[in-house]
Amino acid sequence: PVLLGCGSAQQPVGCPDLCECSEPARTVKCVNRNLTAVPPDLPPYVRSLFITGNPLTHLPAGAFSAQRLPELSSLNLSGNHLQAVEAGALALPTLRQLDFSGNALISLSPQVFGDGGSTLEELALRGALQDHGVLFSLATLLQSGALRNLSRLDLADNGLLVLPAGMFTTLPALRQLDLSNNSLVGLQNVSFQGLGQLQSLNLSNNSLAVLWNSTLAQFRSLPTLRHIDLGHNTWVCDCPIEDLVAWLKESDQVEGKEALTCAYPDKMLGKALLKINSLDLNCSVPIDLPSQLQTSYVFLGIVLALIGAIFLLVLYLNRKGIKKWMHNIRDACRDHMEGYHYRYEINADPRLTNLSSNSDV
Repeated sequence: PVLLGCGSAQQPVGCPDLCECSEPARTVKCVNRNLTAVPPDLPPYVRSLFITGNPLTHLPAGAFSAQRLPELSSLNLSGNHLQAVEAGALALPTLRQLDFSGNALISLSPQVFGDGGSTLEELALRGALQDHGVLFSLATLLQSGALRNLSRLDLADNGLLVLPAGMFTTLPALRQLDLSNNSLVGLQNVSFQGLGQLQSLNLSNNSLAVLWNSTLAQFRSLPTLRHIDLGHNTWVCDCPIEDLVAWLKESDQVEGKEALTCAYPDKMLGKALLKINSLDLNCSVPIDLPSQLQTSYVFLGIVLALIGAIFLLVLYLNRKGIKKWMHNIRDACRDHMEGYHYRYEINADPRLTNLSSNSDV
Protein backbone atom coordinates (compact mmCIF):
# COMPACT_ATOMS: atom_id res chain seq x y z
CA PRO A 1 0.00 0.00 0.00
CA VAL A 2 2.82 2.38 0.81
CA LEU A 3 4.45 1.75 -2.57
CA LEU A 4 1.15 2.28 -4.41
CA GLY A 5 0.58 5.58 -2.59
CA CYS A 6 3.99 6.85 -3.53
CA GLY A 7 3.53 5.84 -7.14
CA SER A 8 0.23 7.67 -7.46
CA ALA A 9 1.86 10.96 -6.43
CA GLN A 10 4.47 10.82 -9.17
CA GLN A 11 4.13 12.46 -12.60
CA PRO A 12 2.91 10.15 -15.37
CA VAL A 13 5.62 8.49 -17.36
CA GLY A 14 6.98 10.79 -20.10
CA CYS A 15 5.57 14.03 -18.64
CA PRO A 16 7.90 17.08 -18.56
CA ASP A 17 8.94 18.20 -15.09
CA LEU A 18 7.29 21.64 -15.39
CA CYS A 19 4.00 20.37 -16.80
CA GLU A 20 0.91 18.54 -15.60
CA CYS A 21 -0.20 15.56 -17.68
CA SER A 22 -3.35 13.46 -17.81
CA GLU A 23 -3.08 10.44 -20.06
CA PRO A 24 -6.78 9.47 -19.73
CA ALA A 25 -7.80 13.00 -20.82
CA ARG A 26 -4.95 13.21 -23.36
CA THR A 27 -4.11 16.65 -21.91
CA VAL A 28 -0.88 18.41 -20.96
CA LYS A 29 -0.75 21.78 -19.16
CA CYS A 30 2.42 23.88 -18.84
CA VAL A 31 0.95 27.02 -17.28
CA ASN A 32 3.00 29.83 -15.69
CA ARG A 33 6.19 27.76 -15.47
CA ASN A 34 8.71 30.28 -16.89
CA LEU A 35 9.26 28.18 -20.00
CA THR A 36 11.46 29.82 -22.63
CA ALA A 37 11.16 26.94 -25.10
CA VAL A 38 8.70 24.20 -25.94
CA PRO A 39 9.48 21.13 -23.80
CA PRO A 40 11.12 18.52 -26.03
CA ASP A 41 9.76 15.56 -24.06
CA LEU A 42 6.02 16.09 -24.42
CA PRO A 43 4.16 12.76 -24.34
CA PRO A 44 3.04 11.53 -27.78
CA TYR A 45 -0.48 10.78 -26.61
CA VAL A 46 -1.34 14.47 -26.03
CA ARG A 47 -4.33 15.89 -27.91
CA SER A 48 -4.90 19.10 -25.95
CA LEU A 49 -1.79 21.10 -25.04
CA PHE A 50 -1.74 24.29 -22.95
CA ILE A 51 1.50 26.30 -22.87
CA THR A 52 0.35 29.64 -21.46
CA GLY A 53 1.67 32.45 -19.28
CA ASN A 54 5.32 31.76 -20.03
CA PRO A 55 8.18 34.01 -21.28
CA LEU A 56 8.20 32.08 -24.53
CA THR A 57 9.25 34.46 -27.34
CA HIS A 58 10.16 32.30 -30.32
CA LEU A 59 8.83 29.22 -32.11
CA PRO A 60 11.48 27.82 -34.47
CA ALA A 61 10.89 25.35 -37.27
CA GLY A 62 9.91 21.98 -35.85
CA ALA A 63 8.86 23.36 -32.46
CA PHE A 64 5.78 21.16 -32.82
CA SER A 65 6.18 18.24 -35.19
CA ALA A 66 3.91 15.41 -36.26
CA GLN A 67 6.61 12.86 -35.45
CA ARG A 68 6.65 13.80 -31.74
CA LEU A 69 2.97 14.82 -31.42
CA PRO A 70 0.99 12.69 -33.90
CA GLU A 71 -2.39 13.26 -32.20
CA LEU A 72 -2.22 16.92 -31.18
CA SER A 73 -5.48 18.63 -32.21
CA SER A 74 -5.81 21.60 -29.81
CA LEU A 75 -2.92 23.96 -29.00
CA ASN A 76 -3.25 26.95 -26.67
CA LEU A 77 -0.28 29.34 -26.72
CA SER A 78 -2.08 32.38 -25.30
CA GLY A 79 -0.61 34.81 -22.80
CA ASN A 80 3.03 34.18 -23.62
CA HIS A 81 5.50 36.70 -25.07
CA LEU A 82 5.63 35.25 -28.55
CA GLN A 83 7.14 37.57 -31.14
CA ALA A 84 8.34 35.32 -33.97
CA VAL A 85 6.88 32.14 -35.43
CA GLU A 86 9.00 30.56 -38.15
CA ALA A 87 8.06 28.44 -41.16
CA GLY A 88 7.27 24.85 -40.23
CA ALA A 89 6.84 25.62 -36.53
CA LEU A 90 3.34 24.12 -36.54
CA ALA A 91 3.58 21.34 -39.12
CA LEU A 92 0.83 19.30 -37.46
CA PRO A 93 -1.59 17.56 -39.82
CA THR A 94 -4.05 16.81 -36.99
CA LEU A 95 -4.24 20.36 -35.55
CA ARG A 96 -7.80 21.72 -35.37
CA GLN A 97 -7.65 24.56 -32.80
CA LEU A 98 -4.90 27.15 -32.30
CA ASP A 99 -4.92 30.07 -29.86
CA PHE A 100 -2.25 32.81 -30.15
CA SER A 101 -4.23 35.38 -28.15
CA GLY A 102 -2.45 37.81 -25.82
CA ASN A 103 0.95 37.64 -27.48
CA ALA A 104 2.91 40.37 -29.27
CA LEU A 105 3.60 38.87 -32.68
CA ILE A 106 6.02 40.76 -34.87
CA SER A 107 6.89 38.02 -37.35
CA LEU A 108 4.56 35.28 -38.60
CA SER A 109 5.72 33.12 -41.49
CA PRO A 110 3.05 32.40 -44.15
CA GLN A 111 4.51 28.84 -44.16
CA VAL A 112 4.03 28.34 -40.42
CA PHE A 113 1.98 25.18 -41.08
CA GLY A 114 4.47 23.77 -43.54
CA ASP A 115 4.34 23.58 -47.32
CA GLY A 116 1.01 21.79 -47.60
CA GLY A 117 -2.44 22.75 -46.40
CA SER A 118 -3.62 22.65 -42.79
CA THR A 119 -6.64 21.04 -41.17
CA LEU A 120 -6.99 24.00 -38.78
CA GLU A 121 -10.61 24.92 -38.02
CA GLU A 122 -10.31 27.59 -35.30
CA LEU A 123 -7.68 30.36 -35.11
CA ALA A 124 -7.66 32.94 -32.30
CA LEU A 125 -5.40 35.99 -32.61
CA ARG A 126 -7.14 38.26 -30.12
CA GLY A 127 -4.75 41.02 -29.12
CA ALA A 128 -1.80 39.29 -30.82
CA LEU A 129 -1.18 41.45 -33.91
CA GLN A 130 0.94 44.18 -32.36
CA ASP A 131 2.87 44.97 -35.55
CA HIS A 132 1.41 46.28 -38.81
CA GLY A 133 3.62 44.01 -40.91
CA VAL A 134 2.38 40.82 -39.24
CA LEU A 135 -1.15 41.63 -40.46
CA PHE A 136 0.03 41.40 -44.06
CA SER A 137 1.85 38.14 -43.27
CA LEU A 138 -1.43 36.78 -41.91
CA ALA A 139 -3.26 38.00 -45.02
CA THR A 140 -0.70 36.19 -47.20
CA LEU A 141 -1.21 33.02 -45.16
CA LEU A 142 -5.00 33.21 -45.50
CA GLN A 143 -4.87 34.04 -49.22
CA SER A 144 -2.54 31.11 -49.92
CA GLY A 145 -5.42 28.69 -49.38
CA ALA A 146 -3.57 26.82 -46.62
CA LEU A 147 -6.50 27.37 -44.21
CA ARG A 148 -9.44 26.46 -46.41
CA ASN A 149 -10.96 24.44 -43.54
CA LEU A 150 -10.99 27.40 -41.16
CA SER A 151 -14.46 27.90 -39.64
CA ARG A 152 -13.70 30.44 -36.87
CA LEU A 153 -11.32 33.42 -36.99
CA ASP A 154 -10.88 35.82 -34.05
CA LEU A 155 -9.05 39.10 -34.82
CA ALA A 156 -10.50 41.21 -32.02
CA ASP A 157 -8.56 43.69 -29.83
CA ASN A 158 -5.81 44.38 -32.34
CA GLY A 159 -6.25 48.10 -33.06
CA LEU A 160 -6.71 47.43 -36.79
CA LEU A 161 -7.43 50.52 -38.91
CA VAL A 162 -7.88 48.84 -42.30
CA LEU A 163 -7.78 45.29 -43.61
CA PRO A 164 -5.74 44.12 -46.60
CA ALA A 165 -7.79 43.71 -49.76
CA GLY A 166 -8.95 40.16 -50.46
CA MET A 167 -7.89 38.93 -47.04
CA PHE A 168 -10.86 36.56 -46.62
CA THR A 169 -11.52 35.47 -50.20
CA THR A 170 -10.06 31.95 -49.81
CA LEU A 171 -11.91 30.92 -46.64
CA PRO A 172 -14.97 29.10 -48.00
CA ALA A 173 -15.67 27.24 -44.73
CA LEU A 174 -15.54 30.31 -42.44
CA ARG A 175 -18.62 30.58 -40.20
CA GLN A 176 -17.58 33.05 -37.50
CA LEU A 177 -15.49 36.20 -38.01
CA ASP A 178 -14.76 38.47 -35.04
CA LEU A 179 -13.36 41.95 -35.86
CA SER A 180 -14.61 43.66 -32.71
CA ASN A 181 -12.68 46.13 -30.52
CA ASN A 182 -10.49 47.42 -33.31
CA SER A 183 -10.29 50.84 -34.96
CA LEU A 184 -11.71 49.99 -38.37
CA VAL A 185 -12.74 53.16 -40.21
CA GLY A 186 -14.19 51.51 -43.32
CA LEU A 187 -14.79 48.26 -45.19
CA GLN A 188 -14.56 49.55 -48.77
CA ASN A 189 -11.61 47.32 -49.71
CA VAL A 190 -12.84 44.25 -47.81
CA SER A 191 -14.45 41.47 -49.84
CA PHE A 192 -16.85 39.05 -48.17
CA GLN A 193 -17.84 37.37 -51.44
CA GLY A 194 -15.91 34.16 -50.81
CA LEU A 195 -17.55 33.57 -47.42
CA GLY A 196 -20.52 31.52 -48.53
CA GLN A 197 -20.83 29.79 -45.13
CA LEU A 198 -20.43 32.88 -42.95
CA GLN A 199 -23.02 32.97 -40.16
CA SER A 200 -21.70 35.52 -37.65
CA LEU A 201 -19.82 38.80 -38.21
CA ASN A 202 -18.84 40.97 -35.24
CA LEU A 203 -17.94 44.58 -36.13
CA SER A 204 -18.78 46.15 -32.79
CA ASN A 205 -16.58 48.72 -31.01
CA ASN A 206 -14.85 50.06 -34.10
CA SER A 207 -14.73 53.50 -35.77
CA LEU A 208 -17.11 52.84 -38.65
CA ALA A 209 -18.82 56.03 -39.86
CA VAL A 210 -20.88 54.56 -42.70
CA LEU A 211 -21.32 51.36 -44.68
CA TRP A 212 -21.48 51.90 -48.43
CA ASN A 213 -23.84 50.17 -50.83
CA SER A 214 -21.09 47.86 -52.12
CA THR A 215 -20.61 46.42 -48.63
CA LEU A 216 -24.34 46.19 -47.93
CA ALA A 217 -24.84 44.33 -51.22
CA GLN A 218 -22.27 41.76 -50.11
CA PHE A 219 -24.11 41.26 -46.81
CA ARG A 220 -27.36 40.70 -48.70
CA SER A 221 -25.71 38.14 -50.97
CA LEU A 222 -24.51 35.88 -48.12
CA PRO A 223 -27.33 33.37 -47.58
CA THR A 224 -26.26 32.13 -44.13
CA LEU A 225 -25.23 35.46 -42.59
CA ARG A 226 -27.81 36.08 -39.88
CA HIS A 227 -25.85 37.66 -37.03
CA ILE A 228 -24.12 41.01 -37.64
CA ASP A 229 -23.07 43.12 -34.67
CA LEU A 230 -22.59 46.84 -35.47
CA GLY A 231 -22.85 48.23 -31.95
CA HIS A 232 -20.67 51.03 -30.55
CA ASN A 233 -19.45 52.57 -33.80
CA THR A 234 -19.11 56.28 -34.61
CA TRP A 235 -21.91 56.60 -37.16
CA VAL A 236 -21.93 59.92 -39.03
CA CYS A 237 -25.55 60.74 -39.74
CA ASP A 238 -25.41 62.85 -42.90
CA CYS A 239 -26.50 62.10 -46.46
CA PRO A 240 -24.31 59.01 -47.10
CA ILE A 241 -25.94 57.19 -44.14
CA GLU A 242 -29.28 56.91 -45.99
CA ASP A 243 -28.40 53.59 -47.64
CA LEU A 244 -27.35 52.07 -44.32
CA VAL A 245 -30.53 53.27 -42.63
CA ALA A 246 -32.70 51.83 -45.42
CA TRP A 247 -30.88 48.49 -45.17
CA LEU A 248 -31.26 48.38 -41.38
CA LYS A 249 -35.00 48.93 -41.68
CA GLU A 250 -35.46 46.07 -44.13
CA SER A 251 -32.84 43.60 -42.90
CA ASP A 252 -33.07 41.00 -40.15
CA GLN A 253 -29.32 40.32 -40.15
CA VAL A 254 -28.31 42.97 -37.59
CA GLU A 255 -28.51 42.15 -33.89
CA GLY A 256 -29.60 44.97 -31.59
CA LYS A 257 -30.09 47.43 -34.44
CA GLU A 258 -32.54 49.43 -32.32
CA ALA A 259 -29.62 50.54 -30.14
CA LEU A 260 -27.53 51.96 -33.00
CA THR A 261 -27.25 55.75 -32.63
CA CYS A 262 -25.57 58.70 -34.33
CA ALA A 263 -22.24 60.02 -33.07
CA TYR A 264 -21.97 63.02 -35.45
CA PRO A 265 -22.98 65.76 -36.20
CA ASP A 266 -23.93 67.36 -32.89
CA LYS A 267 -27.52 67.98 -33.93
CA MET A 268 -27.99 64.22 -34.53
CA LEU A 269 -26.03 62.99 -31.50
CA GLY A 270 -27.80 60.07 -29.82
CA LYS A 271 -30.58 59.77 -32.41
CA ALA A 272 -31.45 56.17 -33.28
CA LEU A 273 -30.50 55.20 -36.83
CA LEU A 274 -33.83 53.44 -37.32
CA LYS A 275 -35.67 56.72 -36.62
CA ILE A 276 -33.79 58.78 -39.20
CA ASN A 277 -35.75 59.96 -42.24
CA SER A 278 -34.89 62.00 -45.31
CA LEU A 279 -36.10 65.23 -43.68
CA ASP A 280 -33.53 64.82 -40.88
CA LEU A 281 -30.73 64.54 -43.41
CA ASN A 282 -32.08 67.15 -45.89
CA CYS A 283 -30.92 65.12 -48.88
CA SER A 284 -32.89 65.20 -52.12
CA VAL A 285 -30.89 62.35 -53.62
CA PRO A 286 -28.33 59.98 -52.14
CA ILE A 287 -24.81 61.29 -52.51
CA ASP A 288 -22.18 59.01 -53.94
CA LEU A 289 -18.95 60.99 -53.76
CA PRO A 290 -16.93 58.88 -56.26
CA SER A 291 -19.63 59.06 -58.93
CA GLN A 292 -20.13 62.76 -58.23
CA LEU A 293 -16.43 63.43 -58.83
CA GLN A 294 -16.53 61.33 -61.99
CA THR A 295 -19.47 63.38 -63.31
CA SER A 296 -17.59 66.62 -62.54
CA TYR A 297 -14.54 65.45 -64.46
CA VAL A 298 -16.68 64.52 -67.49
CA PHE A 299 -18.43 67.88 -67.43
CA LEU A 300 -15.09 69.71 -67.18
CA GLY A 301 -13.75 67.77 -70.15
CA ILE A 302 -16.79 68.67 -72.24
CA VAL A 303 -16.44 72.38 -71.35
CA LEU A 304 -12.73 72.42 -72.26
CA ALA A 305 -13.40 70.63 -75.55
CA LEU A 306 -16.14 73.17 -76.40
CA ILE A 307 -13.82 76.10 -75.63
CA GLY A 308 -11.12 74.58 -77.83
CA ALA A 309 -13.57 74.06 -80.69
CA ILE A 310 -14.77 77.68 -80.47
CA PHE A 311 -11.17 78.93 -80.48
CA LEU A 312 -10.32 76.93 -83.59
CA LEU A 313 -13.50 78.16 -85.29
CA VAL A 314 -12.57 81.79 -84.56
CA LEU A 315 -9.11 81.23 -85.99
CA TYR A 316 -10.58 79.69 -89.12
CA LEU A 317 -13.09 82.50 -89.72
CA ASN A 318 -10.40 85.17 -89.28
CA ARG A 319 -7.69 83.38 -91.18
CA LYS A 320 -7.29 86.16 -93.80
CA GLY A 321 -7.08 88.90 -91.18
CA ILE A 322 -4.66 86.83 -89.11
CA LYS A 323 -2.53 86.21 -92.22
CA LYS A 324 -2.43 89.95 -93.01
CA TRP A 325 -1.58 90.73 -89.39
CA MET A 326 1.27 88.23 -89.46
CA HIS A 327 2.62 89.82 -92.68
CA ASN A 328 2.49 93.29 -91.12
CA ILE A 329 4.40 92.04 -88.08
CA ARG A 330 6.95 90.43 -90.37
CA ASP A 331 7.43 93.66 -92.39
CA ALA A 332 7.72 95.77 -89.23
CA CYS A 333 10.33 93.41 -87.81
CA ARG A 334 12.25 93.43 -91.10
CA ASP A 335 12.30 97.27 -91.25
CA HIS A 336 13.43 97.42 -87.67
CA MET A 337 16.26 94.97 -88.28
CA GLU A 338 17.36 96.86 -91.40
CA GLY A 339 17.58 100.05 -89.30
CA TYR A 340 19.80 98.28 -86.78
CA HIS A 341 21.94 96.94 -89.62
CA TYR A 342 22.34 100.42 -91.17
CA ARG A 343 23.40 101.93 -87.83
CA TYR A 344 25.88 99.09 -87.29
CA GLU A 345 27.51 99.79 -90.67
CA ILE A 346 27.84 103.52 -89.83
CA ASN A 347 29.37 102.85 -86.42
CA ALA A 348 31.76 100.29 -87.86
CA ASP A 349 33.15 102.72 -90.51
CA PRO A 350 35.64 105.20 -88.92
CA ARG A 351 35.13 107.63 -91.80
CA LEU A 352 31.49 108.01 -90.79
CA THR A 353 32.07 108.25 -87.06
CA ASN A 354 31.78 112.07 -86.94
CA LEU A 355 28.79 111.88 -89.22
CA SER A 356 26.98 109.36 -87.02
CA SER A 357 27.68 111.38 -83.88
CA ASN A 358 26.25 114.61 -85.36
CA SER A 359 22.48 114.42 -85.01
CA ASP A 360 21.96 117.44 -87.28
CA VAL A 361 23.53 115.81 -90.30
